[in-house]
Amino acid sequence: MCHLADSETSKLLLEQRKRDEVFLKDRIPTWLVAAGYVGLAAISTAVIPVIFPPLKWYLVLCSYIIAPALAFCNSYGTGLTDWNLTSTYGKIGLFIIASLVGSDGGVVAGLAASGVMMSIVSTAADLMQDFKTGYLTLSSAKSMFVSQLVGTAMGCVIAPLTFWLFWSAFDIGDPDGPYKAPYAVIFREMAILGIEGFSELPEHCLALCCGFFVAALVINLLRDVTPKKISQFIPIPMAMAVPFYIGAYFAIDMFVGTVILFVWERINRKDAEDYSGAVASGLICGDGIWTIPSAILAIFRINPPICMYFGPSLSG
Repeated sequence: MCHLADSETSKLLLEQRKRDEVFLKDRIPTWLVAAGYVGLAAISTAVIPVIFPPLKWYLVLCSYIIAPALAFCNSYGTGLTDWNLTSTYGKIGLFIIASLVGSDGGVVAGLAASGVMMSIVSTAADLMQDFKTGYLTLSSAKSMFVSQLVGTAMGCVIAPLTFWLFWSAFDIGDPDGPYKAPYAVIFREMAILGIEGFSELPEHCLALCCGFFVAALVINLLRDVTPKKISQFIPIPMAMAVPFYIGAYFAIDMFVGTVILFVWERINRKDAEDYSGAVASGLICGDGIWTIPSAILAIFRINPPICMYFGPSLSG
């Protein structure tokens, strides 16, 4: 039995050594990365103020100077939790820029700066996830980087077309429609808040935020200092907060997936460890892909079947 365990450990070490060798073989030159970032910063600094006049060129430049530190934090957090909290970092730029510009265009400037910050931070986290996938699949880091560039170039074309598809098919922003665009309202209100200050918040709102912030720190500290047999029963504050932030559907999806993984591990633990990531990725991808045919049917004023869409009951 001990011999089998040693053999398995040696095999894992060899696999890890092979992954390290393949991943580090094709390094991306530092000068290329720096030159690319500086070039994009120069283009954005020149073009974005033309599109959004309230956002001055020096504010765009400051966003590009601050963004790498936030991108590192987001990439690190995404690697640990698999949750990309780009919008949280985007709010930092939104509040700062909106407050600096003030009432004379602060809302537009804050939203535009938030978009700039979010695009940088999100791309860094996505690229890190690609590198992680490349490491696990024995793929070249350089090939993953090139794939990211190709995907980004495609996104510059596909994303506007997708937006046009939704804009043509649905009444985006209708508070009574299926696509209420709640984030648009929330981010605009946050920009206004950045201009007007905390005085416009509901009563006790800031106190509640501070209280829950301290509670999250205390709970995380308890998880770190208590023994594992106790800490496993202490909830993770971030996991508790995400459903409140993006909706209850996320919590339901995670719960169903956790139950499936729990049963799968009891039936065949090795298969669950090897294929659970691929199965989860397929389910997430499938859920997103179904949005496209649903939008196409909506363009022709055809109601999607129940397998593609769930709507409110028409009965009283």
